[in-house]
Amino acid sequence: MDYISTRGSAPTLDFRGATLTGLASDGGLYVPKHWPMLTRAEIAGLAGASYVDTAVTVMRPFVAGVLSDDELRALCTTAYGRFAHEGITPLVQLDHQHWLLELFHGPTLAFKDVALQLLGQLFEHFLKDSDQHLTIVGATSGDTGSAAIDGVAGREKVDIFMLHPLGRVSDVQRRQMTTVLAPNVHNIAIEGSFDDAQAIVKALFNDRAFNGRFTLSAVNSINWARLMAQIVYYFYAAVRLGAPDRSVAFSVPTGNFGDVFAGYVAAQMGLPVERLIVATNVNDILHRAFVSGDYSQGSVTPTATPSMDIQVSSNFERLLFDLSGRDGVAMAAMMAGFESTKAMSIPEDMIGSARALFSSARIDPDGMAMAMRWASDRAGQVLDPHTAIGLAAARSSGLDVPVVTLATAHPAKFRDAVERATGIRPSLPARVGTLFDREERYDTLPGTVDAVRDYVAERAVPAA
Repeated sequence: MDYISTRGSAPTLDFRGATLTGLASDGGLYVPKHWPMLTRAEIAGLAGASYVDTAVTVMRPFVAGVLSDDELRALCTTAYGRFAHEGITPLVQLDHQHWLLELFHGPTLAFKDVALQLLGQLFEHFLKDSDQHLTIVGATSGDTGSAAIDGVAGREKVDIFMLHPLGRVSDVQRRQMTTVLAPNVHNIAIEGSFDDAQAIVKALFNDRAFNGRFTLSAVNSINWARLMAQIVYYFYAAVRLGAPDRSVAFSVPTGNFGDVFAGYVAAQMGLPVERLIVATNVNDILHRAFVSGDYSQGSVTPTATPSMDIQVSSNFERLLFDLSGRDGVAMAAMMAGFESTKAMSIPEDMIGSARALFSSARIDPDGMAMAMRWASDRAGQVLDPHTAIGLAAARSSGLDVPVVTLATAHPAKFRDAVERATGIRPSLPARVGTLFDREERYDTLPGTVDAVRDYVAERAVPAA
């Protein structure tokens, strides 16, 4: 499988190259040159398959020419061996129509573990016979940071510099990053929002002089391998609810658009997805985009769902690329306009075709709290606030097929918000129970490109 940039002028890479590179040299995002298809028989054959076997079947075409089935299976077996549930991403029934897909059984209690445990394995596999030393620079709105750090902490030939917005992540999210004291882990709290942190990371990748000094790579969902791993659980859930003979809808708490884009890829591969519901909080740029084509950046409102407090959704570019007929030149022009004006009006023919699969919902704090109380009182399930936004959107969708809400984080990661809504203060699982007894280590920097560039340059290993 070859990988091309959404902006059309970066070199074509294989899976190894796309994984180690992250952001394309032209500022775009790597995507497969074509979407592979699974036949109905192949999808039906996943019924009863283990998660690892499902992963091998779904990811095989994306790694073709780089990893054998045996290599991929070994990497997946190791990556998912640390999950606390044998099903890896189990389904839980809420009522006759609604289900939760629990994605928080990994080591850092969030859906990012599903992809980042595998990405850590991929980095190590690709670097073991190389003299390359990777410098990972990433930004997190809460969960990516801890999952990425857990995936690469202590690994040879990798350093990770993770930016998080100062005071805008939960105490559990922060400590899951800052209590990892491995020498290759560098935590940076920046004075600003997640969008500021993400913009700094993109600026560093696009700085030719800086990029030439170090071998930069990404763990954010701009890295294709992240999204590839997330496609798997859409298949895993859907076949357990009757696919390919029955369509299934998914409601996805959405910030950076990576998780729901993985569902889009699953649909392109032949999975019968009835609807993808993009569930946003009051930072609703994506909801506005799907309703009216208005993709305009506003100011970020801090909420009880910090992982969704985003006004620039990086992975939306991948969808726009497909909607544009995969026209890299047109996409580069559209994104250049957006990056200079912070606004974009998506043509009606593009956004109209997206509405065939996508719908969206904007859930305010009251709607979030009501969903948390309903799940607790009527279904015996305690939800984190992000999942509650997804469930609120699912319950208002009016669909008549099974609707799966992606449960993206363990409720104990957001204990205060859960307690305010339900009166229940969830406990951390025993495997992370000493989190609040551990020493923290991080540095606070101004939210500027220069400050972060200098910090990384002082600590990173130069390219060979």
